[in-house]
Amino acid sequence: MSMSFDQYMRDMVQPMRDELTNLGIKELRTAEEVEANLPEAKGTTLVVVNSVCGCAAGQARPGVGKALENEVKPDHLFTVFAGQDKEATAKAREYFAPYPPSSPSIALLKDGELVHFIERHQVENRSAEEIAEDLTDAFNRYCK
Repeated sequence: MSMSFDQYMRDMVQPMRDELTNLGIKELRTAEEVEANLPEAKGTTLVVVNSVCGCAAGQARPGVGKALENEVKPDHLFTVFAGQDKEATAKAREYFAPYPPSSPSIALLKDGELVHFIERHQVENRSAEEIAEDLTDAFNRYCK
């Protein structure tokens, strides 16, 4: 019995999804789920645009994990997966204007307004610890 390419990709990316969902971050897999959650989210909302790239694995996801150890955290935690859940990712990115699409990326919204954003180029050239520090500073500033 052979496995389809789609099933292979789903199996391959599942651990990458789990790395964030195991932190209590809720996956938004469809545009409808994004619409049902982001506009209505009162307070602060973290949205992680996950991806299969090495900088997501080495810096972004571990950086988010470290940042969530902070005493002050966002009220809501969501993730979309670029390249996998395309419609959900496109819908989430509408909230990140004026930033162009990039993955991985990390957005912090307050009452639906973007207040802090980390683009892919800011992930690639920094360590997980530096990303965690950046996020922790944003949490301390906006998540009170």
